[in-house]
This record gives sequence, C-alpha cells and structure tokens, in this order.
Amino acid sequence: MSAENKKRSPVSRILKAVGVLLLAVVILFAGLLGFLSVTEYKPEDRTALSVEGTAGSSVSEGDSLTIMTWNIGYGALGDNADFFMDGGKMVNTADKARVDENMQGIISALDKYAPDILFLQETDIDSARSQHTDEYAMIGEALPEHCSSFANNFKTAFVPYPVPPIGKVDSGIATFSAYGVSSAERIQLLIPFAWPVRMANLKRCLLISRVPVEGSDRELVLVNLHLEAYDDGEGKAAQTKMLADILEAEAEKGNYVIAGGDFNQIFSSADTNAYPAQPGKWAAGEIDVTSFPEGWQFLMGSSVPTCRSLDQPYAGADKEGFQYYLIDGFIVSENIQVNSLATQDLGFVNSDHNPVLMMVTLS
Repeated sequence: MSAENKKRSPVSRILKAVGVLLLAVVILFAGLLGFLSVTEYKPEDRTALSVEGTAGSSVSEGDSLTIMTWNIGYGALGDNADFFMDGGKMVNTADKARVDENMQGIISALDKYAPDILFLQETDIDSARSQHTDEYAMIGEALPEHCSSFANNFKTAFVPYPVPPIGKVDSGIATFSAYGVSSAERIQLLIPFAWPVRMANLKRCLLISRVPVEGSDRELVLVNLHLEAYDDGEGKAAQTKMLADILEAEAEKGNYVIAGGDFNQIFSSADTNAYPAQPGKWAAGEIDVTSFPEGWQFLMGSSVPTCRSLDQPYAGADKEGFQYYLIDGFIVSENIQVNSLATQDLGFVNSDHNPVLMMVTLS
C-alpha cells in the first residue's frame, strides 16, 4: 500500500462510519413512521360509547341541577409544573407521588362541590405522562352514584418528541351524570394537522350524552368538549362551527342543551380585557358569539381566571404578573334558566385549570 493510500485510510474509515450512522438514523426514522402509521388512532366520525355505572336519579322539567366543567391537566400539571409547549422547560411534570397527590386534591374538590353533572377534560387512563394512572377509574370510584362515559381525544402508542419524548398517551374527556343517561356518542371534530404530525397528535371530539326528561319527549343533551389549542386558528374556527351546528340542531328539537368544557378560546361577550395576553405567551382565540343563532347563553365568569400559563411553575411565582386566561365555560340553550356561574379559585394547586360551577333550572 502506498503512503498516499495509508494517509487516506483513516478518512475513509471515518466517512464510512458516518455513512453507516446516517443510514441507521434513516432506518430508525422510517421504522418510527411505520410504527406510528400502523398504530395510529383512526376514530370513526361517530362512535357509540358505553355508559358505565348506574345513576339512581331522573330529571324533570322545573328541576334545578349543578354542573361543573374542569380540565384536570391529566393529574400532572399542578403548581410545580411548567410545559415545553407553552414556553416552559418540562416534559415529565410529575412523578407517581405527585400524580397521586394531584388526583386526591381533585377528588376532594369534587366531593366538596358535588356536581350533578361533571364534564372533565385531559383525563388520562394509561399515559406515560401521568405514570399510567387510570384517572377515569379513580374518579368513577369517587362518584359511585353517577354513570359515566369516556371518549378518547388523544391516543397514541408513542409521541416521539421532544427529548425526552412524551411517550405513550391514552387520554380523553369524560362525562359523569347523577341522572340516568340513555346513550352517549363520540363525534369526531376536524383534525387541523396533516401527516405525519397527525399520527401522534390529538384527535379532538365532542362527547354527547342524552338524559331523558321525565314526563316529556325532550332530552337534556350534554356536550363535553376540549377544542384545539395549538393550530393556526382555522382548526378552532372549523371545530366551533361544527359545534354550533350540532347545538342548534338539538335546540330545534326542543331539547335542553348544555355544552361545556375547555374552549381554548374566550367568548366575545365575556370580559376580554380581564386577563390581557402578554408578549411571547400562548394566546387564546376568540369565539364570536354573534356567529351563533340568537338565544344562546355564553357563560364565562371573569372574577377568577379559569386557566394559568405553563411557561413557568406557579408555586413561588409572582402571582400579580402571571399570565392567566378565561377559556373554560358553558354554552346553554335559551330554555334553560341560569341561576349562577362561578369559577372556583383552587389556586391551581392540582391542575393548571380552575373548575367552573354552574347552577341551572330546566324551565
């Protein structure tokens, strides 16, 4: 071998090693895409859901009832947490002990307020981010006199980003009712993300539960929701339009209709200046209530924020300068009398959202 060839040999070996490494990365990436493609959650447009448990009560015209909506932050977004998607640093925000602590705090609040109907969002049943805690089952055990239904809106075998990755997510929205539910259905909303992002992302939906109204042919139609957060705005608009069409169709039948949840938007009729958006922070969208037919009631209480930013932990932060939001609430048909609405100030100890409590009468 010539001296020139000997000099080239180390370089050749390095180039060969780099080539092998790049090939391995390509193969791993292709394998990941194939795995996500095969395991992708692909729900039907409409899916009948099981109604679990038995509720011993019935509802009649003239009855008053208490309804709560609460995004429980999958039991892992307590006051210690920030989150990378909102400008924070954390991916894994809670160990098993903290998830258990958060869930016990959430269950204690449910016991205190004792809602007849409960809309929950970000309820995990088997996710790495919440230490594989079945939060739906835990809350079901705490509400033995309620029946319930669960609808997945985030189900993926593996979320491959960031580093460390989020991993497995099996999560959704859940509705609990002290009144007998005749049927429940999952309705798929528009998915604003294209392949391949779509495969490991949320598939947002509505969970519609139907409660027969005694002595009439009407139903109390309960619509639990968690609308888009991280799109460019078109997804939120399309999902809101679909929601409006469904609500109006139910109202035209003479039904009592209550939609509640995390809209990730503020109603234009609410106090939009209560918690102004700060530069560089996640900003909520806005629902133009005039785009809905007349008669609908849009309910958000501004005296207490319903959500806090996850750009930094809440514990130890300057509360005066913190970024807050008003994005959780209700849309109610005009044949329902709203007696009160109040966001419960729980200090964001066990979730990045506060629960919203509403009392109504079926008129």
